[in-house]
Order: sequence, then C-alpha cells, then structure tokens
Amino acid sequence: MFYRRKYYVVNNDFVEVFNKHFIENNLPNQLKYGERLVGRWMAPHSETTTEVFAIWEYDSKEQYEEIELNVRNPEQAKKVNSWYESQGGRERVYKECIFQVKDSEIISTL
Repeated sequence: MFYRRKYYVVNNDFVEVFNKHFIENNLPNQLKYGERLVGRWMAPHSETTTEVFAIWEYDSKEQYEEIELNVRNPEQAKKVNSWYESQGGRERVYKECIFQVKDSEIISTL
C-alpha cells in the first residue's frame, strides 16, 4: 500500500470556503478516478490559522501516479481556476488564505 498526506495551513476565516471547495469540486473528481480517502481532519494551528489534512490510500506508488495524471485533467483544471478567480485569484488565495501546502508520502510503522 502507498499512503499520502495532503496538508494545508489555512486562514481561519477561509476554512469554510476551503472545505466547501474540497467537498463540492475536488473530492468528487478524485473519487471518480479511484483515489481512496482514508479521512480528512482539521485542528487549530495558531490563533489565526487552522491545519487541514487528508490521508489518501493507494495500492501502490505507481497507482497513485497514474490516478494523479487523470485527476489533473483539463475539465478539473478549469473548475479549479474558476474557483480561484471567484476567491480573488490564485495569488490572493496563497498570499492571504492558504499559507502552507505539503503533499508527502507517509510510511506505516506497523
């Protein structure tokens, strides 16, 4: 199995918008191409920010890479770009709303 952790640090005022975007736009696209969501959580990060992270499961790293190619399709890119524009543009979102993004493999200790 291959596991991945996607991690964000988000402005508290943006969490609801961010979670709605995930549920309405990103999650359906990811599930459509076979990604398996183990879970998605959030926790306080600081007084003004929240950590939001998800754990994803795949049969192998190769499967992950194949699925990611499909997930990043032109139709989805158009939806994501439209969402950024509705939020004032990608530059604004990453300057004022999403402060950190990490995407990394996680390895079981069992």
